[in-house]
Amino acid sequence: MSGEASKVIDQTTLWEGGRSPFSVSYGKMMMWFFLISDALSFGGLLASLGFMKLKYADVWPSSELIFTHLPGTHGHFPLIYVALMTFILIVSSVTMVLAVEAGHRMDRKGVTLWLALTVVGGLFFVGSQAWEWMTYIAGPDGDISTWADNATLSGHYYGEGFSADNPVPGVPQYAQFFFFVTGFHGTHVFSGVVINFIILLNVLKGKYEKVGHYEMVEKVGLYWHFVDLVWVFVFTFYYLI
Repeated sequence: MSGEASKVIDQTTLWEGGRSPFSVSYGKMMMWFFLISDALSFGGLLASLGFMKLKYADVWPSSELIFTHLPGTHGHFPLIYVALMTFILIVSSVTMVLAVEAGHRMDRKGVTLWLALTVVGGLFFVGSQAWEWMTYIAGPDGDISTWADNATLSGHYYGEGFSADNPVPGVPQYAQFFFFVTGFHGTHVFSGVVINFIILLNVLKGKYEKVGHYEMVEKVGLYWHFVDLVWVFVFTFYYLI
């Protein structure tokens, strides 16, 4: 032993360690575990989407011919509103970064401001996604009150088989993936908005000032960045490619 007596380590020190692995708190580590498992779920969905798009490449609808509406207008704006939704969500990720940074400085007012803007950005995205669903269901004219009249023109929207006499080629998987993938992601965004709002209320009450740190804001920030990153992949693989 190099001339030195071996040191006997008691069982408590041996098994408890005295510090967390990688110097990460338990809460952060559990959040990373959750995000990794969630990433696998989204990865499986996007991989399945890619397989179906390749399999039905000759009849797969083009998203830029479907998502052409803007609220309050009747023009033709391919993917413009989806791009705006994406931009707002990315901006909300920036405001979350600023909220976390303010938390590191124990700046309560800064955390309140940036976290509130993050909540607003999330609400805009969720509301926009609800409008997008309604417009998609409405059919080519975007008017939900006339959606049934568009059945014979809905192949590009819902895929072949939406109506018995539908002459427009398409695949039902297009609509299935649209509602499931965007709905699954939208559920994540809505959950993030609710959690962020609860954290915001705690910030206003001064809870984290009393605790002495804003780690909870950082943990929620990890989730929010993940949700934003996933949407970038959804936007790319579903709408653009």
